[in-house]
Amino acid sequence: MPSPMRTEARLCVVALTALLLAAPSVGADAVQEAPVAARGEGPGPAEIARAIEIIRADPNLAPERTIKTLRWKNAAEKKPYGTPAWLAWIAGLFRWLEQSARLLVWGAAIMLAGLLVVYIVRLVRTYGVPQREDQFVAPTHVRDLDIRPETLPRDIGAAARALWDRGERRASLALLYRGLLSRLAHVHRIAIRDSSTEGDCLELAARHLTTPPREYTSRLVCVWQRSVYGREDVEAATVYALCDEFAAALDVSPRESIAAGGAA
Repeated sequence: MPSPMRTEARLCVVALTALLLAAPSVGADAVQEAPVAARGEGPGPAEIARAIEIIRADPNLAPERTIKTLRWKNAAEKKPYGTPAWLAWIAGLFRWLEQSARLLVWGAAIMLAGLLVVYIVRLVRTYGVPQREDQFVAPTHVRDLDIRPETLPRDIGAAARALWDRGERRASLALLYRGLLSRLAHVHRIAIRDSSTEGDCLELAARHLTTPPREYTSRLVCVWQRSVYGREDVEAATVYALCDEFAAALDVSPRESIAAGGAA
């Protein structure tokens, strides 16, 4: 880099050169001052300073020149544009929703489950628990005895008494026992199976029947076992009582009797 003294010297030389080159075009004043130059006198300090200022003002003659160039800026030097506050708030909301999505789903599921439980409780309190219809299907035979209602007389007690009076004692008791099984299955809806024994019938009757039909069932099964298996003679009065009480004890189920009493 040149020193200040050398720069000043160059400026003086350039200024003098400019004055000498401009001398022929100065006009009448320059002609009148020509004797002074002829006498060997040089330009004064004021003229030199003015010439230096003119040269400094000229960009083509200045010792230093400023040149503007284009260059790429680094990413760190780039200033980010300002983001609106509302747009930043929306972006933050979406980021929070993304991070809290699982918690929101579980919260919604728990809320829906609670609403469902409340709805079911209110529904049960209003209408009660629906009762399922019994899907029991009565068998057609128990062992080798046909218990279908269509194969039995309408008045079983009267038909059994007639058979007893004709001397057909086993047939009379068998009709009473078949009628008992048929009424337990078809009227009282007790789960009699095709393999049920007398003991099974007594156990089922004890659990599902009221006292009068339960006691009648026990008496009839006892007479049946004594006659068929024990080969014992049964008194006619006992058989007549079973025949007369059959309809009252077994032909009407407890539900039908309650409904009939309410209608009355």
